[in-house]
Formats: sequence, C-alpha cells, structure tokens
Amino acid sequence: MSVEQFGYKQELHRALTLKDLLIYGMIFMVPIAPFGVFGYVWDGAQGMVALAYLIGMVAMFFTAMSYWSMSRAFPVSGSVYAYAQRGIHPTVGFFAGWLILLDYILVPSLLYIVSAAALSPILPGVPAWVWIVGFIAVNSVINLLGISFTAKANKYILVAEIIVLAVFVVLGLIALYAGQGAGHLTLNPLYNADHFSLPLVMGAVSIAVLSFLGFDGISTLSEETKGGVDTVGKASLGALMLVGVLFILQTWIAADLAQGMNFSSLDTAFYDTANLAGGAWLKQLTIWSTALSWGIANALVAQAAVSRILFAMARDKQLPKLLAKVHPRFKTPYVSTLIVAVISIASGLYFNGNIDNLSRLVNFGALMGFLLLHISVINHYMLRNKSRNLLLHLIFPLIGFFIIGFVIYEMDSQAKILGLSWLAIGVVYYLVMRFTLKRDVVLDLDN
Repeated sequence: MSVEQFGYKQELHRALTLKDLLIYGMIFMVPIAPFGVFGYVWDGAQGMVALAYLIGMVAMFFTAMSYWSMSRAFPVSGSVYAYAQRGIHPTVGFFAGWLILLDYILVPSLLYIVSAAALSPILPGVPAWVWIVGFIAVNSVINLLGISFTAKANKYILVAEIIVLAVFVVLGLIALYAGQGAGHLTLNPLYNADHFSLPLVMGAVSIAVLSFLGFDGISTLSEETKGGVDTVGKASLGALMLVGVLFILQTWIAADLAQGMNFSSLDTAFYDTANLAGGAWLKQLTIWSTALSWGIANALVAQAAVSRILFAMARDKQLPKLLAKVHPRFKTPYVSTLIVAVISIASGLYFNGNIDNLSRLVNFGALMGFLLLHISVINHYMLRNKSRNLLLHLIFPLIGFFIIGFVIYEMDSQAKILGLSWLAIGVVYYLVMRFTLKRDVVLDLDN
C-alpha cells in the first residue's frame, strides 16, 4: 500500500528497514529504562518489581498485536490517531490523537528530568535546567538533520546500553551469590505472598509500563519505512519482546540485591544497588548510562515520534497547518520538531523534581489511547469487514482492553484527574475547531 491510496502525498523519505525499526523501538523503550524508575516501582510493588514488568509486558503484547493489525490496514503516520480515525470515526481519531499527545509531548520532558536527576549526585553544582536545555538542543539538531541520521545514531547508542546492562547483570549475579542482598536469586521479586495484592501491584504497573512506551512509536514512522505492510507490526512486537525480557532480568537481580536495603531516595535506588553489586565505579557507570540513554537516545526518538503525530494531525487540519511543513532539504517535519523542543523546555522546567506524577500522567495518555486502539481493531475488522480471525481481531483486543482498563482504574487519582482535565481541554478545542472554525475531515473509510 502507498499513502496516495489514503489521499496523501508521499513527502517523508522512505529509508528505514525492519532492522532500523527494531533498533528504533528498543532505543525508544531503552533496554536500561528500569534504572531510572526502579525505586518507584519497588516502592509501589513492595519489592515485586519483576512481576510488575511481567504484567506490563503481557498487557503490551496484546497492544502490540493490535498495532500490527491496524498498521497493515492503514500504513500511514499518526499511530493511534490514524488508526482510530480510520478504524472508527474521524472524531474518535481526533480524541485518540489528543490523548496520545499527552504521552508523546510530555515523554521528552520526563526523560530530561530523569537524566538531570541521575546526574545531580555527580555534579550537584550544575542546575537541572542546564541539563534539560542542553539535551533538548542536541536532540533537536539531530532530528532536524533527518531520519536516516537519527537511525545511524541509534545503532551506536543501543550497543552501548546493551554492554552496560550485561556488565550489571554479570556483576549483580556474582554479588548475589557472594552473599549480598538475598544471597541468591529468589522468587520474591516475582511473587511474595506476604505482600501480594493485585491492586497494589497494578498500581506499580502503571509506573512500570512507562518503560514499555516506545514500541508503539514505531508506527509513527510508517511513511518512512520500506518493506511490506507487516514491517511495522513485526518490528513493534519484536522490540517489545526483546526489551521486555531484559526488563524482567535486570529488575529481578536488582530486587534481590535490594532486599534489606533502605533507600535514601527513590530516584537513586537502582544506583545504590549497582554500588552494592560492583562498587562506586558501577554506580557511576549506571548513572551516566541512564542520563545519556534517557536524555539523548530515548528523548531523540520520542521527539521524532511526536513530531510525526503533530505532522499527521496538522496535515488533516486537526491542528494548525504550519505543523505539517516539511523541510525541503532534510525531508523532516521541522516546524513540529521545533515546537516539541519549546514545549519540552517549558514542561521540563515545570515538572522538574516531580518524576512519579509526571510518569503517571504520561502513562494515562498512552493507556487511554491504547484503549481506543483495541476498539479500532474490533470495529474495523469484526464489525465493518466481518473478519473470521477471532483470535487476532476480537479475543486479543478484548484481553488487551480489559488489562489496560484495570491498570488505569488502579492508577493514582491525581493522574486520572490531570489526564481527564487534558481530555476536557481537547473537547473544548474540538468544539471550537469544528463549529467556530468550521474545520472537519471527511475520510473514505472503505479504503
């Protein structure tokens, strides 16, 4: 399929292969992502960190399958926005895009804040805003130079992250069996009968799931991908499963090392366990790795993803058309990229020091968007096209819908209030756009 079939012009450069997309998704999720939020998940799950990540991976598996189904039907940029727009109705698509924007617009800010928090113990004299602005400037320049340049940078960053993770895993296991922490691998990080409570664990999942956000970002690059219609789906599922296994492995080891420890700060909990595993040099290595992987690698692809969503919505006149401008030389949505940079600076400075609430707010937007994604699969395939594939087009989406719905239900009330407030702003904006500015999009839903 080509974008021309859906009424669009091919403006973005098709340069990405399945391998590029796999790397992109893994970089977006960050193989060492638990380094930055381990303390919050540990606290919320009462030590059952590996269980929280396992549940998160299962929930995201069904979501990845729904992404695969919709990316086959509609291989265009826009992710959940495009899928709900064409799979259900343009109005639903707008609100799906609005909700996912809460995720994508705030994710870069969260990444910069985590990076600044990681570097604070090493360089306490450097204000957090300096790191935030510096990371944003570097990422904006790289993204403006083109998607091919971004893909090349990702490969080197991913290799470095895997090496750091391997070092922690090896030294962590050696330390465990030398008597540190629990003294050996136990089942407690996966299940502890003395502390287990499903609502409690699901509350922790609402933070842990942040680490998985990124495989969905692969779908925003549909118009820059070469290969068949299954390329995006294969990359989404492959990246999710690979990184999910790494998340469970590292948090299992870290949770057993952390048994009996009292953390002075949840922000630095993982680095304290790294210090127990390998000493001060490993602690420093994990701190710098977190800062660079979150602040450069992850934020780089996050900024690329949200700029494509803004581009897709502006192209459909759902946002100001200026955001759909493509650079004549680099073939990138440069106005959207610069707008994301400005928003990241503002929100990064505003939420600095408030990682847990910001992460829940980001997750609220993503998870609500995923709910609409699952509905899109059922509506498009089962109700509209009478699909006979009950497993992929009905059972999987329903399971994914109910798991994610329960995670949202158990989410912190403040995050739900802020998230619903964002949705209310979207309702007002939509009404103004639809009835005052007289903007609407008519789509041929039979395509």
